[in-house]
Amino acid sequence: MSPQITPIADTAQDLELAERILAPDGTRISNPQLDAYVADVDAEQLRALHRDMIILRRIDAEGVALQRQGQLGLWAPCQGQEATQIGTARAIAPQDYIFPSYRETGVIYARGAAPGDYVRMWRGEEGAGHDPSGLRVAPLQIIIGAQTLHAVGYALGIKHDRADEVAVTYFGDGATSQGDVNEAMIFASSYQAPVVFVCQNNHWAISEPVALQSQYPIAGRAPGFGIPSLRVDGNDVLACMAAMRWALAHARAGKGPAYIEAVTYRMGPHTTADDPTRYRESAELDQWRQRDPIARLEAHLRAAGELSDEHLAETQAAADDVARDMRAACLGMTTRPPLAVFDGVYAEPHTGLERQRGEYAAYLATFDGEV
Repeated sequence: MSPQITPIADTAQDLELAERILAPDGTRISNPQLDAYVADVDAEQLRALHRDMIILRRIDAEGVALQRQGQLGLWAPCQGQEATQIGTARAIAPQDYIFPSYRETGVIYARGAAPGDYVRMWRGEEGAGHDPSGLRVAPLQIIIGAQTLHAVGYALGIKHDRADEVAVTYFGDGATSQGDVNEAMIFASSYQAPVVFVCQNNHWAISEPVALQSQYPIAGRAPGFGIPSLRVDGNDVLACMAAMRWALAHARAGKGPAYIEAVTYRMGPHTTADDPTRYRESAELDQWRQRDPIARLEAHLRAAGELSDEHLAETQAAADDVARDMRAACLGMTTRPPLAVFDGVYAEPHTGLERQRGEYAAYLATFDGEV
């Protein structure tokens, strides 16, 4: 499953180099490489994936609104990337461990995140927005590409313990230029670690287009490290699920790492601190709106007579309920006192830590009511 190594000239050609099962208009396409991996997916499961993506988009919109209203310090939107996140995450086994970047809201949703988990970190209340051990998802990683090294280290532990697990790590196209990602791939290949690399190529690394750093498909880099790769249409939820099932089966069978490049698009800003109108043409955005992942699956289901207005109404109501609970959890959070940052650092009291606590308390005392 190696990608064609052909220079990318434009968006249309870019997508032609990606494997898909559903065309942008929802038509089912025969794909010899992927079909077998989703042969069991029936209409009920497709409706569940559609529901997931609608709920995720609503969560994302609420996150943006909360940030704009001053309730969050920052938010990293994922609108347009719902198929990549939901399709891959729903294929991952419960025992597998995930190492995300900062944009994988859909991944923690699929793993069972609670309403407050989406916003806690962005509000600055805790170091991790969710319980990593409960969801089996590491804390969202702000440092670009660092999570790939963590995933490979964990995967080496899996191999040493001979456990029935796979480590999965997500990162963006911009991260592929980071040394951490390339070093992680070297270690993963050298030690045949059971890890899956998922590159969400959303075409923009903040304000730089992907073609600036990669004139060839990113998935073409992995075979150079000895890692098999697959390039899929990231707005096709079925293709994303199939790709992840392929990659997980490869890693779980003891064959070492696998690599997925999901070609998708970031519809919103890089974060709420970004203004994409300064570097991105509106015509490009309009072009990608025609490839909306939710509309694509909806068109497929309607053509098959498997999507009712009642289902859509119930799904939208469920999405609104999730957003309401998320907002209530955000507004109801109680900020810990500043000195609590020292709690839990050591199991037993430590003189050095107590000295630092005292120094910090003295500093805080210079501000009214901060201690």
